Amino acid sequence: MTELTRRSALYMPGSNARALEKAREIPADALIFDLEDAVAPDAKAQARSQVCEAVKTRNYSGREIVIRINALSTPWGADDLAAACAACPDAILIPKVEAPDDIVAVARRMDEQAAPETTRIWAMMETPRAMLNTLAIADTARGEGGRLALFVMGTNDLAKDTRVRLSKDRSAMLPWLMNCIAAARANGLAILDGVYNNLEDIEGFSRECEQGRDLGMDGKTLIHPKQVEPCNRIFSPSEAEVAWAESVKAAFDDPAQASAGVVKVNGQMVERLHLDIARRILTVSARNREASSAREHRNG
Repeated sequence: MTELTRRSALYMPGSNARALEKAREIPADALIFDLEDAVAPDAKAQARSQVCEAVKTRNYSGREIVIRINALSTPWGADDLAAACAACPDAILIPKVEAPDDIVAVARRMDEQAAPETTRIWAMMETPRAMLNTLAIADTARGEGGRLALFVMGTNDLAKDTRVRLSKDRSAMLPWLMNCIAAARANGLAILDGVYNNLEDIEGFSRECEQGRDLGMDGKTLIHPKQVEPCNRIFSPSEAEVAWAESVKAAFDDPAQASAGVVKVNGQMVERLHLDIARRILTVSARNREASSAREHRNG
């Protein structure tokens, strides 16, 4: 399966028609149309209708389109899922996932409602029980929950339920983040970091993006359009990383070293596992440039 560009995933309130329209101009890699947290109970039905109509227009080319539904245990979940299946987004984001059966149940309903195979499942990892069942949840990607493609960290809910303090370095959260990353990678899943709440603190937001990227996240979920640009930049390979990757590739491409297991690059010993890393950096860099160029062309 082709790896997608998912540096930035912006939540858009499903009850705000103007926001859904404006989303067409925002250079986020993914747009999450939210029917859950961002929508008041008395606005759920209207939000569901206008989100699904917006998705059906297919006017968001160049972005991955995701609908976050309400949990199936709520009064709105079943209707949300049925409407989302009919709208055929790229993915349906399931909140409050706690066990493998949560993924399997949604996958079965999607099959029953003839959702296209291209509509995948994204799972919110945001409860203490989810942290205890992380690998089992991720393992469903290999079985009946095979639509599962991505974990989204719900750090706000996780902090609320565990009562940890969200400090600047997120030290209390790191074991859970790393456990989810390991489980995701073991099953070929992508993973997105949680949101940053202070819209005025771009420095702090950038710092948390850097941390997420260092941890191995593919990107970050966002709550405001002004967070998109720094997020896309930080989750893209830097010029220095691309230069290193090109040097490593060139060294192993040298016919004199074609069979070498270890070569010297800029004074450092580099193994073939580093060649794999270098190739991925170059692939990601090229893919990011293509995605940005395509959006600029369409918006221009």
